[in-house]
Amino acid sequence: MSTIISPTADRAQNSTNTRWIGRVIIYGLLLIFAVLYLMPLFVMLTTSFKTMDEIQNGNMLALPQAPTFDPWIKAWGETCVGLTCAGIKGYFWNSIKMVVPAVAISTIMGALNGYVLTKWRFPGHTLVFGLMLFACFIPFQSVLLPMATILGSLGRFGMTLQNATGWNFGFGNPTVNLVFVHVVYGLGFTTLFFRNFYEAFPTELVRAAQVDGASFFQIFRRIMLPNSLPIIVVTVIYQFTNIWNDFLFASAYAGTGDTMPMTVALNNVVNTSTGVVEYNVNMAAAMIAAVPTLIVYILAGRYFVRGLMAGAVKG
Repeated sequence: MSTIISPTADRAQNSTNTRWIGRVIIYGLLLIFAVLYLMPLFVMLTTSFKTMDEIQNGNMLALPQAPTFDPWIKAWGETCVGLTCAGIKGYFWNSIKMVVPAVAISTIMGALNGYVLTKWRFPGHTLVFGLMLFACFIPFQSVLLPMATILGSLGRFGMTLQNATGWNFGFGNPTVNLVFVHVVYGLGFTTLFFRNFYEAFPTELVRAAQVDGASFFQIFRRIMLPNSLPIIVVTVIYQFTNIWNDFLFASAYAGTGDTMPMTVALNNVVNTSTGVVEYNVNMAAAMIAAVPTLIVYILAGRYFVRGLMAGAVKG
């Protein structure tokens, strides 16, 4: 007796097969792109643990035969950056001293702006937000000269304070200059993130707190900030990545001395010629420069998409 397959069952079987084929194609393409995307990282990591003899033998995709940490040690404390051969450790801490306050200040100010623009509306708040949003589309290159003029004026003001009080209060300091630049340039983005997030936050809670006598900053500190963890994480990751990886502002305003941040120092490591190009040391220095952003993504990455979606409810 022959088996009779109904048209409905046949269509269901074809639909299942189509879904499986689609999944195989999608995951296959994702795997291919992931391999291509991670290949440079793999080459950097493996090369940083190889000796120069092994590197010169070719086959950059091969695993290290005799792994060594010497390139990492030399990159941290001995490699030449320009004319100074003291490693990149000082420049690494320069970047830390620049990034931490810049991220903290821009995040807090963005949260305050978003709070004011959504829960304490004032005449012209839409225009103010539009102007701040417009700042997000201004390219880096167009602000180099105007910002240099402003920083020059601040430096002269610092010299005046130095002569009058013996202390310049940070005005004219390259690290302080970079903190100022990144706070100003990032404020449009941080305001946008927090404004969109707070737009969906219940206004009734703010009104109830006002009825109970809570002040502006009490509401901000006790109600808004404790409920803002997802968007704070998004802002911190975004700002930290942009500021840490910045090269244009760093090279323009930090000079070439001991106050250089990590990105400028890394460029000088690669361009320093001492007879032999030590690819393993260069790759180790690049990996050290990438470690902070990797740590930030590993620790807070799971909150990133959640925060983005929470801030995308209203625009």
